[in-house]
Amino acid sequence: MKCQRCDRQATFHITDLIDGKPNELHLCEECAQSFLTPSEEDVADVMPAMAGLLAQHLAVGETADQLARLDQRSCPVCGITFLEFRKKGRLGCPHDYVFFADELEPLLMNIHDQVHHIGKVPKRCPQGADQQTQLIRLRREMKEAITTEDYEQASKLRDQIHEIEEASQTSDEDAP
Repeated sequence: MKCQRCDRQATFHITDLIDGKPNELHLCEECAQSFLTPSEEDVADVMPAMAGLLAQHLAVGETADQLARLDQRSCPVCGITFLEFRKKGRLGCPHDYVFFADELEPLLMNIHDQVHHIGKVPKRCPQGADQQTQLIRLRREMKEAITTEDYEQASKLRDQIHEIEEASQTSDEDAP
C-alpha cells in the first residue's frame, strides 16, 4: 500500500476518530513522523478540539469493544479470525471474503477503489477452488480432532483428505 502523501510504501496505518467516525491514514515513516509531531501553528488549532475528545471517549470505548468482538469472529471454513487477518494481512480461504464482507469492503475500496475483481483470471478457473476449500476445512478439523485426542475422527478425516488429493492428482494428469 502506498503512502497517501507521497509515493513511498506505507508502513504506518493510523486511525483517527473525528466526530466519532474513523478516518484511516496510510503513511510512510517520514510522513507519519511529520503527522505525529505537529508544528506550533497546528498545536494552536488542535487545542480547542481537545475538549471534544472527552465527549468522544465513550464512542472510543464502544469502538474498542466492537473491534474486540470482531477479532474473535472466525471463518467457519478455514478457522481464521479477523485478528489473525489484521496481524498477517492475509485471508485463509476464498470464503473469508463473504464471511468478513462488511469489514473488508471499506478496506478494499480504500486500497483498490473497487470491491469486485477487474482483470485477468486463471485459465483453469476456480474449478478446484471448492476442493481446496474443502481440504483446508478438513485439515483444520483434523487438527482439532488431534488436539481433543479424538484419533478415530482424525484418521477418518485424514483418509478423506487423501481421497481428495488423489482425485485431484488424477484429474490434473488427465487434463491437456
